[in-house]
Amino acid sequence: MKTDYTLDTVGKFCPVPIIETAAKMKELKVNDTITVISDDSGFFPDMQNWCKMTGNEYIDDSEDDGIYTVYIRKVKS
Repeated sequence: MKTDYTLDTVGKFCPVPIIETAAKMKELKVNDTITVISDDSGFFPDMQNWCKMTGNEYIDDSEDDGIYTVYIRKVKS
């Protein structure tokens, strides 16, 4: 999936991927999309919960050989 931005958090573990995603989302415009990449096995549920809490759209996710990728759309400013 092609998105507007990519954030690589490989090698960083909870809560750092969430903190870095939250900071990057502040820079994005409404409807911008971001790909966030991690190797933290708890990444999917953490990001799903964060999206629910912040009102952002969790579009999709994928996993390939221990690399977890999440696609998010900024819904609110």
